[in-house]
Amino acid sequence: MTNQPPESKAPKSMRLHIGIMGRMNVGKSSFMNMLAGQDVAITSPQAGTTTDVVEKTMELLPIGPVVLLDTAGVDDASTLAEARIEKAKKALNRMDIVVLVITPNEWTDFEDALVNAAHTKKIPLLVIINKTDLGQANPNFLALLEMKKLVYVQGSSTDPARTETFKSEFKERLRGLLPKLFTAPPSLIGDLLPPGGMALLVVPIDLGAPQGRLIVPQVQALRDLLDNDASALVVKDREYAAALQRLKQPPDLVVCDSQVVARVVADTPESIPLTTFSILFARMKGDLVAQAQGAAAIEKLQDGDKVLMAEGCSHHPLEDDIGRIKIPRWLRQYTGHNLTIDSCAGHDFPDNLQEYKLVIHCGGCVMTKQEMTSRLQIAKEKAVPITNYGVAISALQGVLRRALSPFPAALAAYEEAQKN
Repeated sequence: MTNQPPESKAPKSMRLHIGIMGRMNVGKSSFMNMLAGQDVAITSPQAGTTTDVVEKTMELLPIGPVVLLDTAGVDDASTLAEARIEKAKKALNRMDIVVLVITPNEWTDFEDALVNAAHTKKIPLLVIINKTDLGQANPNFLALLEMKKLVYVQGSSTDPARTETFKSEFKERLRGLLPKLFTAPPSLIGDLLPPGGMALLVVPIDLGAPQGRLIVPQVQALRDLLDNDASALVVKDREYAAALQRLKQPPDLVVCDSQVVARVVADTPESIPLTTFSILFARMKGDLVAQAQGAAAIEKLQDGDKVLMAEGCSHHPLEDDIGRIKIPRWLRQYTGHNLTIDSCAGHDFPDNLQEYKLVIHCGGCVMTKQEMTSRLQIAKEKAVPITNYGVAISALQGVLRRALSPFPAALAAYEEAQKN
């Protein structure tokens, strides 16, 4: 095993997700093991060894923190083929880069289908011509790839003499395809403040707060403020009003947990911009304008309508869980209607989305931007309004216009959608 660099503490959602795809027995798992420098995925001459998505979180220098996703062969003809291939296709929604592994001089309809799927989702794609120790790609085959305008690298993931050269060439091509998300990552909060500005963060400490720690959105907001040369004052909701009064100058922005937004709005002068952590993530991870428009669908819900609560993470629901208990309760109270409310969690996103009148999604703090964007696109294609926990809660508390005040385009989209 080769020496690996120290493991980064970067959250999985902020790592480059590299999806390894292709037909069976082209060496996808061997290629993943070569990159990782260890046996992460099981390899075998027998086709169909990989049956589920295998993940490896690691440092891929000089690229940085990544997640490798090894998927099942898309040409699997076994008994469980349909389920395996479906999981591989769904994993595409999580990928920032698709690495299509092939063998020399073999190109089929399966490769064309994967290329088309990546292009449709606007995901950069890199072709790996693997197993060159068994035979070289001929000029006609390389001309075919160039005609298709595909970037490719040749090598063998099981040839120790060529491993380092193969990895270096792969990383060089990969850097040229990196999405703007990783060359110029979007700001979560820092761009909303002037140079040297200060944000006041209102952080409740309740059953949902991990012992001795803050939750991901709060930690990332603090880090983003520091990265943008801004400062932060962090208080609990009970101490917020007193802390605000003690300040000689008002904060440039107030950010609070969605569950206390009504109380914080009541204690905050109109002249101070205010929003929620969840709304900040809706902006960074997806399309805040679309999710503001989606919130207007709350007013149109009727008896018997179906609403989907979608969570990016899988966790054991708490006694008063925000997504499973609180928002459904507030939704029924606000509309006065008997609604059917379902939930999904983790990487699952239902195929029958068109049955729902509204999707209310979490902030996606543990999801990649690509996965959240894919879900927004699916909802758009099926003409289903989609909004965000923070946006929906602010609407149900009657303070959405206030919470969208730092984002004029989103506010205008919400007001326009309410008229229609």
